[in-house]
Amino acid sequence: MALNTSPDAPLPVGEVSRLIGGWIDRLGAVWVEGQITQLSRRPGAGVVFLTLRDPSHDISVSVTCYRQVFDAVADVVSEGARVVVHAKPEWYAPRGQLSLRAARIKPVGVGELLARLEQLKKSLAAEGLFAPERKKPLPFLPQLVGLVCGRASAAERDVLENARHRWPAVRFEVRNVAVQGVHAVPQVVQAVQELDALAEVDVIVVARGGGSVEDLLPFSDEQLVRTVASCRTPVVSAIGHEPDNPLLDHVADVRASTPTDAAKRVVPDVGEEYERVAFLRDRARRSVTAFLDREERGLAHALARPCMEHPHRMVEEREEQVTAYVDRARRTLGHLLDRAQSELTHTHARVVALSPAATLQRGYAVLQKKADGGAVVRAADEVASGEELRARVADGEFTVRVDN
Repeated sequence: MALNTSPDAPLPVGEVSRLIGGWIDRLGAVWVEGQITQLSRRPGAGVVFLTLRDPSHDISVSVTCYRQVFDAVADVVSEGARVVVHAKPEWYAPRGQLSLRAARIKPVGVGELLARLEQLKKSLAAEGLFAPERKKPLPFLPQLVGLVCGRASAAERDVLENARHRWPAVRFEVRNVAVQGVHAVPQVVQAVQELDALAEVDVIVVARGGGSVEDLLPFSDEQLVRTVASCRTPVVSAIGHEPDNPLLDHVADVRASTPTDAAKRVVPDVGEEYERVAFLRDRARRSVTAFLDREERGLAHALARPCMEHPHRMVEEREEQVTAYVDRARRTLGHLLDRAQSELTHTHARVVALSPAATLQRGYAVLQKKADGGAVVRAADEVASGEELRARVADGEFTVRVDN
């Protein structure tokens, strides 16, 4: 219900607290799941106080219950345990505090946890977060490796020592976080996000030693899985040992069986690389040597050919042939010219003998009319008596008159 208040007509704190308590009292009981972070069980007290926390978020709520309610599960429930509580919200008006009054506490068993993880695994797999095509390859030689692990843990020591033994020049950016308990998920998520934001970090390793199913639950948290899936930097999961298989293993780009295995996967072994370089160098040297030997043999074989030993011999042999061909051509051409000259002389003699000038030289004359353009007289009836004609002889011409 909306309240009519103003700066001139405010509500007293007690009234506000009373109204909030009234609204909360109308809420029904709910089932709540969380992890116990604080447990206060004072001797002789009839009420047990505990804090229930959401492992995936930095949210917690106070829970109270009667001793007989907690005693029913006291043997299997302690700090860090995951429980399901049936409780009703309560408002403590004098301090303005919200809490839950538990009527029943039920521990979450390993079988139930595994069933929930399997269901979450199927859901995330259906979204494609575990698809192989999403996996990013690891760099051959990372310049800076991000490491998320527990402070002074065996996992940190294994990764650092083995990586530096394999490649002494490797550098690490370490983020020490809680790797189990209620603070593990937010701290690991924050560390992964910080390392992913650093451009110089080439690969991120999330490492933790082995543990129980409950100890490894933070690494199957949905928030952490989605954080790793959104990373631009390749992530290596090195959680637990070979049998352990949290959901982080499925979303990570590479799964290492142990922290030591993660160090071997992240950086190459300097000794092996030296051997590989030496092997490739020897292989290259053998290839070049074999190539040079083959080319030298080919060159020697080419130089051993007669044309290469005596390069002028071919020219000399061809010179004789060319000289013979030139002489033959010259003789052939001379014969052709002589024959043509002889034929030309004979033809010229015949032409001269048959020419009109030769006929005139033998005493003949050619009569031409002065009229009609100098037509040649070929018959006697072509001229008339007294007509003047031009007579052409070998040495000149003169005029004659026809006399019939």
